[in-house]
Amino acid sequence: MNINIILKNTDNSEITFNNIFSFTFKKDIYQSYTSFTAKFYGELQTPENVSEIFFKIDNKTIHHGLADNISVTNSVNGSMITVSSRSFTSLLIQNQIETGLKSNISINDLIESFYTLPYVTHEDSATKSYIYIKNNSNMWDGIVNISYKVHGTYPYIRNTNHIMFNAVENPSVFEYSDSNIISRGISTAEKKLMSHFHMSNLEGEFGEFELTDNDVVSHNIVRHRFFELDKQFLYNPQQALEYRSKFASRGRKKLFCTYSGYNGEDLSDSATFGTVQNKRIGSLTIIGNSSGIITEIGIYKDKFHE
Repeated sequence: MNINIILKNTDNSEITFNNIFSFTFKKDIYQSYTSFTAKFYGELQTPENVSEIFFKIDNKTIHHGLADNISVTNSVNGSMITVSSRSFTSLLIQNQIETGLKSNISINDLIESFYTLPYVTHEDSATKSYIYIKNNSNMWDGIVNISYKVHGTYPYIRNTNHIMFNAVENPSVFEYSDSNIISRGISTAEKKLMSHFHMSNLEGEFGEFELTDNDVVSHNIVRHRFFELDKQFLYNPQQALEYRSKFASRGRKKLFCTYSGYNGEDLSDSATFGTVQNKRIGSLTIIGNSSGIITEIGIYKDKFHE
């Protein structure tokens, strides 16, 4: 496979590197950005001028992001460059919006009306709703809130910097036979689960809005969460409890497989392996080094993805 890392400078000049020592690329349906780290050999005189990092496999751009960290180490063995990068959608969690109620607003309005973020695109969603921006909330928080209200979904990143709210309509289909799989398995994550939710009413009193997750209780998990009336769900207060229960369950169970190489998968594509039949891909990890390239595909089973 042809692996290239391209560093783009502020003057739009580019330097391409293909002598790669190692790399790791990660993408997850519950993460607002993709991440990429790599070590490679080459000459780089002015790392402070780099503004963009591209990662390509066989001329397909897998990652396009900010130059979060770059270091250049010179030794008798040559020059080693180390980079770490997050996609431009990471800017969504680094930009805040003025607090207060934003009524009659769509996801399109939220993304397009406040800040212009480079290279960030999104699925069209013009349905109007409202959000209440809390102190220290960021743009991604608002997108998550409206996505749940309008579509009943959790947003995710497809391609390099494209925000999606629904499952892709015509996914690519990938089937992995046991003969081609290196490993497959299952993992669970329960440390963030909550058993009981208690929200106050307009008078600040508790007892009116309650939710108990009996499945969590059956696992002998006792975690109570009390919070004030959530103004993001003023028109349907009980939905605030349901949303928090779903939010706490994100990534609770994951089925995964690994194989040698990379076939071009993306989030929300369809995968079949083992007992998994035509389920949407929820996580993607690509690791490369001198031994070759290994890809892990993950399928989530939680309250957002039954």
